[in-house]
Amino acid sequence: MSEHTALIVDDEPDILELLDITLSRMGLNVHKAPNIAAAQKLLKEFHFDLCLTDMHLPDGNGIELVSQIQKTYPETPVAVITAFGSMEVAISALKAGAFDFVSKPVELPRLRDMVKQALKINHPKTDQETAQENSSTLLGNSEPIQKLRKQIEKVARSQAPIYISGESGSGKELAARQIHALGPRCDQPFVPVNCGAIPSELMESEFFGHRKGSFTGAVADKNGLFQCAHDGTLFLDEVADLPLHMQVKLLRAIQEKSVRPVGAEQEIPIDIRILSATHKDLAKEVESGNFRQDLFYRINVIEIRVPSLRERLSDVPLLLDNCLQKLATQTGNPKAVISEQAMSSLGAYHFPGNVRELENTLERAYTLCEDNLINVQDLQLGSSHEPHDTMGTTNTVTEKPVSVGDSLDDYLEEIEKQAILKALEETRWNRTAAAEKLGISFRQMRHRLKKFGIE
Repeated sequence: MSEHTALIVDDEPDILELLDITLSRMGLNVHKAPNIAAAQKLLKEFHFDLCLTDMHLPDGNGIELVSQIQKTYPETPVAVITAFGSMEVAISALKAGAFDFVSKPVELPRLRDMVKQALKINHPKTDQETAQENSSTLLGNSEPIQKLRKQIEKVARSQAPIYISGESGSGKELAARQIHALGPRCDQPFVPVNCGAIPSELMESEFFGHRKGSFTGAVADKNGLFQCAHDGTLFLDEVADLPLHMQVKLLRAIQEKSVRPVGAEQEIPIDIRILSATHKDLAKEVESGNFRQDLFYRINVIEIRVPSLRERLSDVPLLLDNCLQKLATQTGNPKAVISEQAMSSLGAYHFPGNVRELENTLERAYTLCEDNLINVQDLQLGSSHEPHDTMGTTNTVTEKPVSVGDSLDDYLEEIEKQAILKALEETRWNRTAAAEKLGISFRQMRHRLKKFGIE
C-alpha cells in the first residue's frame, strides 16, 4: 500500500486512465470517481493526500467540489483540470481554494511537479525548514497582525499568485518570506527582486537570462531571476514600477510557465510561485493605464494587506525590544535601555515609514546615545508628532523660510530636494530604499538626483 492516496474525479475514461497511470507510477494509491456524487462517497470512506478534479462533471462543476473539500476536508489539497486557455476558470478555482490547476491537454511533467508540491503540504518540516519559518516570523500580538498571520497560513498552502499590499516599510517582503517558509516550496529558493531598481534596458536579461553573444557585454550565458527561482518562489516587489513592455513579457512567462532567454531559440520550462507587492494602489494604476489589467488579474488572484505600524501601535514595545536585542548582538555590546520620555515620544509618533523607519530610528539612536541609554534627543524624530485623524493619516506641513522674490517653483524644488536628502540620510544613502521611503520609483529617484546635482 502506498504512503500517499489520491482521488481523481473525471468523466472522460481516457483522461481518467492517463492520470491513474501517471500517479500510480509516482507511487500513489489512486481512487477514481466519474462524478461528484461518487467522489463525495469516496471522501467519506478514505483519507486523501490529494484530489485532482475536472472542472466540468455530469452532476456539477469542479469548483463546487473544491469548496466542499475546503470546508469539510481542509487538509486535502485540491487541484483542478481546466480546458486549454480557460484562465478565468482557473483563477475562479484558485479563489475558491484550489491548490493549483493544470490545463488540457495535460502535460505530464507539469502534472508531476504539481503533485510533488501538493504532497509536501502536510509533510512534517525538517529542523532547517522550521528554523527558516521562525526566522521569517512577523512580530506582534495586535489584532491586525494576528489576522495577517492567519491569512498567511491559509494562502501558504496554495500555489495561487498572491498580491501583498501595504505602505512602504510595513513588512511586505517579510510577509512574502513567511508565505514561502510555510508553503511546500520552503526548501527551495526565495528570490526577491525590486522591480523599480532594474534599469529598463536590462530588465528582460535580468528576468529571463541571456545567451553568450546575444548583445554587447554578454560574455557568457546567464540565468535570469525566473531560472534562479525554479521550484521556489519569485517575489516581485514594487511590481507597479514595471514598464508596460515588460508587463507583457511577464504575463506571458506566468501564463506559459516558461521563459526564453535573450538570444535563445528555445523556451525553458519554469515552475515557480509568484508573489507580488507594491505600496501603490494597483487598481488605480490599472485605471490610469500604467498597469495592464490582464496582468493585474493574473497576479492578484488573492490579496492580503499588511497593516501600517499606526494600525498596530501596541506592537511597538515588542518590535523595539527585538530591534535593540539584534543591535546588541550585532555589535557585541550590552542591550540599550530606552528612557520613559523617549518611549512616550515614540508612542506619539505617526511612523510614516512604518517598521523600517522604527528600525532605522533605533539604529541611529543606539549609535548616538551615551551610557547605553536612549533619550528623546537620540531619536531625532524632528517635528513629525502630528496627531492622527480618524482615518489614521496626518496633515504634515514642511516649514521653510520664504524670502521676498522667491518663485513658487524654486520654493517647492527646495522642499523636494530637502526631502530627498533626508530620505537618503535615513537610509544611509541607499538610493533604492530612499526611493521606497519617498514613494517614488528608482528611475524617478535617479532623475531627481541628477536634476538637483546630488552625488
